[in-house]
This record gives sequence, structure tokens and C-alpha cells, in this order.
Amino acid sequence: MRLRALTTAAACGLALLFAAAPSASAADGEFTYVYDDPSGAPHLGVLADPPSGVCLALPEVAPEWTTPAHSPRNHTDSTATVFTGPDCEGDWFSLRPFGGHASERLKLRSVVFS
Repeated sequence: MRLRALTTAAACGLALLFAAAPSASAADGEFTYVYDDPSGAPHLGVLADPPSGVCLALPEVAPEWTTPAHSPRNHTDSTATVFTGPDCEGDWFSLRPFGGHASERLKLRSVVFS
């Protein structure tokens, strides 16, 4: 009888383990970009370990009246898809993981990591 109870308990524990919701995934590493402040001075923006599968508006350039960011560098372990619009809308471009980058000609306001 004890063996049956032990087996049942082990089976229930395994069922709970596999039924648990997966934890939120994140892109490990940093994604950087350059943005200009209102006076035109360049600054480096950083997203560290950003969440995957979520559209992220770059906070410094989300308002339409600001100039878009540029010169993105993807030092995460996920593909970064950058967009010209603040809600992952508009034209897009993908940057490969572990060092994908673009020049200042690529303008962006939002990004999503795969």
C-alpha cells in the first residue's frame, strides 16, 4: 500500500511540474541605439535583457515629435526586429543575434525580440 501511495505522489508531482506555466523568456544581453536629445546631442540608449515577444517602444523616441533613434546594435541572443513606428508598425528590419548592427541611416522607434 505504501508503494502505491508513493507512486501516486510522484506521478502527481511530475504532472504539476509539466503543467506549470512556462516562465517569461527574455533576450539575454544588451540592445543599444543612439538617440538625439532636444538640443541635438547624441546619447546611447540601452535595453538590457529585454523580454521576448513583446513590442518595446524606445522611450526616448516614442513621441512622434522626436527624431527617431538610429545605429542599433543587437548584442542579445535573440533576433531583434526594429520598426520605424512606435508600436512595431511601419517599415521593419531584422538584426541577427550576437552583434547584428546597422548604420545611422536605419531609423527606429520600437523593437521586438524573437
